[in-house]
Amino acid sequence: MLVFKPVVNIYNIDGLKRKLNSFLVSTEKSSDVQSVFTFFHPLFSPAMIRDCGCDWVILGHSERRHIFGESDELIGEKVNHALTSGINVVPCIGEKLDEREAGKTEQVCFRQLEAIKNWSRVVIAYEPVWAIGTGKTATPEQAQEVHQSVRKWLEKNVSPQVAHSVRIIYGGSVTAANCKELAKKPDVDGFLVGGASLKPEFVEICNANHA
Repeated sequence: MLVFKPVVNIYNIDGLKRKLNSFLVSTEKSSDVQSVFTFFHPLFSPAMIRDCGCDWVILGHSERRHIFGESDELIGEKVNHALTSGINVVPCIGEKLDEREAGKTEQVCFRQLEAIKNWSRVVIAYEPVWAIGTGKTATPEQAQEVHQSVRKWLEKNVSPQVAHSVRIIYGGSVTAANCKELAKKPDVDGFLVGGASLKPEFVEICNANHA
């Protein structure tokens, strides 16, 4: 399990790691908090983030793409810079509602993937923009369809080894109500959880694969 904090709150990452690991041990959870990560803020270098104890960053989140106007190429450069600086990356991909309705979901996701040139220490997060914080969510079948397409794209355009090893997680209004059905899909390897991570139901989401 990975936990991320806002940039302004990353000063005590090591302390948080110890607290979370202690909690997980005391409640007999099998998962371990491997690392804590944050959004790759443009005013903070990877070296500064590592100095705070962060091992992972989220890049290409929908707000960065569509509100701050970050291009696929810029996000690809950030991914490479973070990886070469020793930080693991969760790059986000996903389509807007009009793009899905126009049948361009794969086209958009593949274009976003093409900007990434380094696939070491990467976990892909598929987050359909129309499902983020809206209460809407892709059906398990829709999520599986995109995840499977992404894995096939990796096999064809990167390598079969990368396609097999890269985890592809789903983000987009994941809740206790839908996590179990999503987790049953063969190409859904986990979740990128937003608002529900602040609620008690997060425990149920964490255990979805064991249900």
